Amino acid sequence: MKRILVPTDFSEQAQYALRVAADLAKKYQAKLYLLHMLGISQTLITKDESKSQAEAIYYMELAKKRFAELLEKDFLKGVEVETIVQNYTIFSEINSLAHDKGIDLIVMGSHGTGNLNDFFVGSNTEKVVRTSDFPVLVIKDERPDLKLEKAVFALDFDSENMKAFKKGVSFFENLGAEVELLYVNLPNEKFRSSMEIHEKVEEFMKAAGREADVSKVSVRSDYTVENGIYNFVKEKGADVIGIPTHGRRGLSHFFLGSIGEDLANHAKVPVLTFKI
Repeated sequence: MKRILVPTDFSEQAQYALRVAADLAKKYQAKLYLLHMLGISQTLITKDESKSQAEAIYYMELAKKRFAELLEKDFLKGVEVETIVQNYTIFSEINSLAHDKGIDLIVMGSHGTGNLNDFFVGSNTEKVVRTSDFPVLVIKDERPDLKLEKAVFALDFDSENMKAFKKGVSFFENLGAEVELLYVNLPNEKFRSSMEIHEKVEEFMKAAGREADVSKVSVRSDYTVENGIYNFVKEKGADVIGIPTHGRRGLSHFFLGSIGEDLANHAKVPVLTFKI
């Protein structure tokens, strides 16, 4: 991991993400790319009226000032940082920038305050996750000295998850992280017997060329996917939750159901997404 992109709106949550990214950059000798999206319309920038021109210049200069203040933070000392201010108006442009810069990981803060569904849906983070071809690490709260040493990767072992699975497992292994694979069995139309689950997992792992890792797959039965993940992560003391995500539907389809207060609190655990 040599290049990390951190989109920022200069909020408190964005600073949490930047601190985590800085810690990772130090550990892996990576370079940080710090991006701010102005979102100024093209008409505003190109108008001849002096007032509009002045407003565009003002927002540009304000972003540069905020970057200068950020770069003075102690946690960025010794880290190579490139700042980028762009007039991006759609989030897919971040993905294009990531391709141009050869980014390995995107780190973002989330303003979500409720359950895991609120943690993503409708947020700018969700929009980046939907459009990103790269892993996105979502940070909700301050995580000093975050270690990505123990990961729980939850998936349903459907064939459409193969690409995300390979990408995720490879990513964690390159970091030297221990990965626990998790299947959550639900008491609804998706319920499967133990034998059905074993056969499904075996078939998937064989297709992935990782038959030897079938024993690393754990199965938990619960009333929701969220609760299944929460209870397993709590049991294992994991540092991060890995999940596949769909480019068109984002994460909202993954998190359904009524979530209790415990799980809302547990959303503080960072989530790392891998595109299907």
